[in-house]
Order: sequence, then structure tokens, then C-alpha cells
Amino acid sequence: MNCDGKRVLMIEDDLSLLSHAIGAMEEWGMDVTMASDGATGQILALDAGWDCIVLDRRLPMTDGLSILKSMRVAGLETPVLFLTTMDGIRDRVEGLRSGADDYLVKPFALPELRARIETLMRRADQPASRTRLVFGDLELDLVRREVFRRGVKLYIQSQELALLEYFMRHPLTVLSRTMLLQNVWGMDFPVHTNLVETHISRLRERLGRDAAPVLHTVKGQGYVLRHDG
Repeated sequence: MNCDGKRVLMIEDDLSLLSHAIGAMEEWGMDVTMASDGATGQILALDAGWDCIVLDRRLPMTDGLSILKSMRVAGLETPVLFLTTMDGIRDRVEGLRSGADDYLVKPFALPELRARIETLMRRADQPASRTRLVFGDLELDLVRREVFRRGVKLYIQSQELALLEYFMRHPLTVLSRTMLLQNVWGMDFPVHTNLVETHISRLRERLGRDAAPVLHTVKGQGYVLRHDG
């Protein structure tokens, strides 16, 4: 994707990380503005002119979650990449539920930051009325509730389809078991069950284990839909 002239706002209080990331984004051709505290970041974020916002969860003065909520209340649909810590599962869930489009765990590699930003901007360029989700050779018809791989219809049960839809709305994102239980099954309380593992196994069989993209297990963290290899 050509990033020349794309306006990106990065709100991050770690000045070393902020400088490092902005330097890279400018090399990629992006027009980057920075904010190192939440109060300034919120004022800037409520401008409708951004192509993407990279938003840290924990900020001084006004936290990232409050900024995100204020944007969505104001009707702004600017793509937001939420930055969180390795152990911040609750932060990730709150961020996605409050309107974040994706999240990135710190510390992160710059190539992944670029890929996440480009993916969000590419999605934003698509018509808002789209009725299909596409990732690799997978296609999900949101109206007919049908799944196709390389044009061939797959027979997937309703709950597995809901699980796949959630993965396809958050590709390349590691989704924890807790996040899946909360966002696919609506379970807002701790529960001891193999529900997620059972449906993941069934979905893998439906999709074909030797095909890409596939559902990968990330040990100790969750699952991710990504291209193999």
C-alpha cells in the first residue's frame, strides 16, 4: 500500500518509543503528528482528518480508553490501533469493545506496526456498506452467512461461523480465550470450559489444516488467524 501523505496521529507517552516509531513512519511516507499526553491527544484525535490513530492504553492526564470512547461517541470512525502491554488482556478486551479496530502488544517490531497501520487504512478505504469479509482465500458472506474458500462453499455450523467472523474481523491479531468467550459467546464471567478449544478444533477441520490462512495457536496467549509460514 502507498502510504505517501497518509495522516497518522500517534499518542504515546514513552518518548523514546514515540521518536523511534515516528521516524520509521515518516520514512514510509506517512505524515505523522505526535502527542505525548492524553489531554493533548484527545484534542487532536477529535479531528476528523486522520487516516489512522495509534493510541497507547496508559497515558497521563487522559487515558487511551477514554480518548477512544470520546471519538466513537462523537461519531468518528477513524481506524484506531490500540497499544497495550503483554499482560493486558483486559485492556485488549476493553479496547476492542470500545471501538478499537486492532491492537498491538508492546514491545513490537516496526515492520509489524507498519503492516497493522496499512491494513487498517486499507479497510477504511473499502465501502462502509460491504457485506463480505475477505482474508487470503477465505470469504465470508455476512448476509447469507456462507463461507467460501477458493470459491468453494464450506459447510460450517452457526457457532463456528460466528467464531470465524470474529477472527476475520481481527486478522493477524492474537485473540485470547477470554476475549473469545466474551465477544463470541457473551460470557462476562470466569468459566472453566473447553468450549473455545472444541470449536477451534472443529473450525480448523472445516477450513482444512493444510491450507492458508489458518488458525494458529500462540502458546500462553491465544489464537490468531494468519497466513501459514
